[in-house]
Amino acid sequence: MSKKIAVGYDGSDSAGGALEFAVTLAKASGAELVIAHVLEWSPYSFLTPTEIEERHKRRTEELERAESAVIKPVMGKLEEEGVTAKCVLKYGHIAETLNMIATDEGVDQIVIGRNGHSQLSSRLFGSVAGSLAQAASVPVTIVP
Repeated sequence: MSKKIAVGYDGSDSAGGALEFAVTLAKASGAELVIAHVLEWSPYSFLTPTEIEERHKRRTEELERAESAVIKPVMGKLEEEGVTAKCVLKYGHIAETLNMIATDEGVDQIVIGRNGHSQLSSRLFGSVAGSLAQAASVPVTIVP
């Protein structure tokens, strides 16, 4: 069975450090990386069907922008370095969705940066890294 490492990646400096750490691990162990990019999204059940359709269209556009602006450059760099990797883009609560991706992809470990792009909200509501460390089904490495 081959080893897989999921990396929570949002393009921030902290996520870049987590990616570098995960690349080092992957090269040392021959592991495959799963680059996971999660866009925060909360469902609103009280929206009208038209509003839901518009929101779905925006969500699709945001995923396409994230793939081209954040994920494609990273995937190209990993390919140049000879690291086997795939990407997974999802919407949802970040910590819960990263854990779901880890389960779905059969990863052995999750690597995440201590801070992402949402530093202000993490001070108010708790960090993604802290939530993930408490709830993950596999070991989590938090890179400073």
